[in-house]
Amino acid sequence: MRIALFGTSADPPTAGHQKILRWLSEGYDWVAVWAADNPFKSHQTPLQHRATMLQLLIMDIDTPRQNIALEQDLSSFRTLETVEKAKSRWGEETEFTLVIGSDLLHQLPRWYRIEDLLQQVQLLIVPRPGYAIDEYSLEAVQNLGGNIAIASLTGIDVSSTAYREHGDTQALTPPIVAYIHQEHLYKCQDATTKRYQFH
Repeated sequence: MRIALFGTSADPPTAGHQKILRWLSEGYDWVAVWAADNPFKSHQTPLQHRATMLQLLIMDIDTPRQNIALEQDLSSFRTLETVEKAKSRWGEETEFTLVIGSDLLHQLPRWYRIEDLLQQVQLLIVPRPGYAIDEYSLEAVQNLGGNIAIASLTGIDVSSTAYREHGDTQALTPPIVAYIHQEHLYKCQDATTKRYQFH
């Protein structure tokens, strides 16, 4: 069994993440997704809201195989702990692929017990617009024992940051936009709503 492990700190998750999940569902038996806190970032939105938005994103994916699921209990501050949880759930003989965006490649050598982690998973790097995959970073991870593949897919040029900073809803799917409005999650949303009320 081949399982793709896709944790994301996306705040909020975007149409770009949805495209990646749809693509992963075609190549793996199961796609396990969770919302995570990235120790290298600060987050605006509590984890439970980000997990709910991921669930909405998954429910909105029309995939014939129905093989994508939010596995929020895999979430951990340390990816190694996540992989240990995945192994105890699906068994040692399962082949795990950890999916990360190219924006995280340079961070990998600083991850907790990275060499232990790389012995237990294959790495799949998804190219992100604006984050070139440089040979230096690739070599650094390979030297730590990383078995790396590059996804034949380029993420959509949308980002959670563009939404948070400029209210660019093109990056988001309609169910997530609705949830954000319902929960008043981002300052730019409240500002937009207030602006419309005055005109």
